[in-house]
Amino acid sequence: MNPEAPFPPAPSAPSTEAPAQGAAFDELVERLNLALPQTQCTRCGYPDCHSYAHAIARGEAAINQCPPGGAEGIARLAALTGRPAQPLNPEHGVEGPRQLAVIDEAWCIGCTLCIKACPVDAIVGSNKQMHVVIDADCTGCELCIPVCPVDCISLTEVTPGRGGWAAWSDAQAARARERYRWHEIRVERAQREHDARLEAKAEHKLAHLEEASRLTDPGQLDRKRAVIAAALARARAKRGA
Repeated sequence: MNPEAPFPPAPSAPSTEAPAQGAAFDELVERLNLALPQTQCTRCGYPDCHSYAHAIARGEAAINQCPPGGAEGIARLAALTGRPAQPLNPEHGVEGPRQLAVIDEAWCIGCTLCIKACPVDAIVGSNKQMHVVIDADCTGCELCIPVCPVDCISLTEVTPGRGGWAAWSDAQAARARERYRWHEIRVERAQREHDARLEAKAEHKLAHLEEASRLTDPGQLDRKRAVIAAALARARAKRGA
């Protein structure tokens, strides 16, 4: 990491006031996001680094809520916002060495829950097959730990004695940010495909209700048909919202 240029230079005379919505606000959010380590660990209290950057820009979050960024991360955010640097808030964790998730092959049952939890798709595997962590892409976010039903995932330190940005480079942050972007795209696409399959199934059932249902009473069939039609309408309205 180049300590002289860890992120784009801050604007001159930064203000502690959140800017109005618009281009200037969007630019500040982007600059704040680039100053974060992109581990997507949620320890800041927000669902991802970009959400935290957005909250900082709006004045809704303090700049000392990111343990992976540590003291240097706080200094970066302070420079961008004009706010005074302050110690890391212990409610969000402590600064420490970067960690790597390790899966115990002997205990992994192939449940895929850790794969779904990983925000940067750094775990590969398939149902009922052993899963493996891609070391180079693991951000140490720890989100895979609580979802494992057999506790077969542990964390190992990979940068002893070095924490924050001393343990994580700008290049690694950029790669993590890109992988998270593609992860979001993949998850959104999978959800759309899942919803489309359910909708197609419901439409087929609606069109062939008398054949698919055990009901024979016309009144009951009409009520069932209305329930399915209403569910389809809600799904379409939600998709179009």
